Amino acid sequence: VKMAGEIAFHTTRSVLAGPGVSGKVGSLFRRMGCKRVLVVTDRGVEAAGLLTEALKGISNNLERPIVYNEVVNDPPESVVHSAVQVARESKIDAVLGIGGGSAMDVAKLVACLCPENAQTLESFYGVEQAQSSYRLPLIQVPTTAGTGSEVTPISIITTGTNEKKGVVDPLLLPDWAILDPSLTLSLPRHVTAATGIDAMVHAIEAYTTRFKKNFLSDALAREALRLLSYSLRTACDQPKDMDARMDTLKGAMLAGMAFANAPVGAVHALAYPIGSHFHQPHGLSNSLMLPHILQFNAQLPTPRRQYAELGPYILSEFEGFGSEEEVVEGIIEYYETLPKELGLATTLRGVGIQESDIELLSTEAMKQTRLLPNNPREVTLKDAQALYERAL
Repeated sequence: VKMAGEIAFHTTRSVLAGPGVSGKVGSLFRRMGCKRVLVVTDRGVEAAGLLTEALKGISNNLERPIVYNEVVNDPPESVVHSAVQVARESKIDAVLGIGGGSAMDVAKLVACLCPENAQTLESFYGVEQAQSSYRLPLIQVPTTAGTGSEVTPISIITTGTNEKKGVVDPLLLPDWAILDPSLTLSLPRHVTAATGIDAMVHAIEAYTTRFKKNFLSDALAREALRLLSYSLRTACDQPKDMDARMDTLKGAMLAGMAFANAPVGAVHALAYPIGSHFHQPHGLSNSLMLPHILQFNAQLPTPRRQYAELGPYILSEFEGFGSEEEVVEGIIEYYETLPKELGLATTLRGVGIQESDIELLSTEAMKQTRLLPNNPREVTLKDAQALYERAL
């Protein structure tokens, strides 16, 4: 494939990885000259005790942190506004996001929208709409190995009724990404499974993206798939295995770096309406659509060849295995059986979606105009309907 003539690649500047490293955020903030930190998280993360080490580290180095724990899945605009209000009233000078993609997405926006005279959230939607080059110091600590939000310049917010809008801007990239596998040991199996497949989708869609495919994202996507397909089953079956947990975090982060610069396509575009209208977790929505879109895209020679190139990283037995067609068939089969083996729903009916919902889903999917053009094969309304029907 001829790559774009010009390539820009942005990612989080610094990464700290290892068991227990979340306790070091306090000294990192101190080095950045910060005094008062707002911790953006959700009640589940707080109740699971995952803030303990970070809060201790901050209190030992700086003033006592302020905790904002009102983040919910698919966060609405009201959550961003209330977090910014708490941040301003508390006169904070740094932000720590700790949780899944939702908490980290809100943390990014708070860091950008909190400063005096900052722009409104409304004016920030879209691609590169930042009106300033300043945000508060920001550290992100993922507690799931999925979204890769700690290394992406993207925040997804639910606006009004069930529609999702994105803010995409390099300003959203944090100063540090902290990968601490000890925070993921208590993740339930279904969350580990769904977030792991989400990360694999990020890598696959980055590798086959239509316009911004680039050598850095390609290398990161391959390594992400190798790490994830090697470690995900172990992380599900032996949840306390620190090495497997570390590998899933590394894989999710590398996939995040890849898709932040080589944007995702139809799997995500068709998954979003499943999340926003039927309140299914994002990773599960992706997992439900993945095999059908692989099959759809593989009708064209370019994506088919690219999927075949990824084969050996997904399953080592594809090394030097058969024809392109056979490898792609094998990959599709792998993504049909993996969710089943990991205990996830594998059909739309399995999550309460009926044939009568397909009209709504297809119409909503076509609104994903930021994502659909990146898909290697054009998706029409008719195609979307057929894909949802196959996924029923």
